[in-house]
Amino acid sequence: QVRVLESGGDLVQAGGSLTLSCTTSGFAFDDYAMAWFRQAPGKKRERVSCISSITQTPDYADSMKGRFTISRDNAKNTLSLQMNSLKPEDTAMYYCAPSQAQYQNCYTNAWNFWGQGTRVTVSS
Repeated sequence: QVRVLESGGDLVQAGGSLTLSCTTSGFAFDDYAMAWFRQAPGKKRERVSCISSITQTPDYADSMKGRFTISRDNAKNTLSLQMNSLKPEDTAMYYCAPSQAQYQNCYTNAWNFWGQGTRVTVSS
C-alpha cells in the first residue's frame, strides 16, 4: 500500500523558516523523481521544487530560488523542503508527489498526488 505523509507545516511570521518533510512507503522511492507542490486558496496548484531520481538534480520555481532547498534521503524514503525567508505569498497547502514513471528528471509533468498535504501559513 502506497503511503505519502507530509508534515512540518505551521504558522510562521514573514522572514521565518520551516522545514517540510514527506515520509513515504509502498513504492521504490529512489526510482522516482519527487516534487513539492503547493496550492493556495483560490489558486491553481503550482510546482515548488523537484528533485530527480538518479542524479538527484534539484529544480526550483523562480520565486523559490535562493530561499528553498529540496533534498531526499533514499535510505529513509523521505523528502524534505527547507524554506527560508518565508513570505505571506508562500501561504498554501504543500503536497509531496512522486513522478508517475520511474527514472524521471524534473522535466516530467506527470505526478501522483497521494498525500493529504501540510498547511503553511505565513503572517505579515
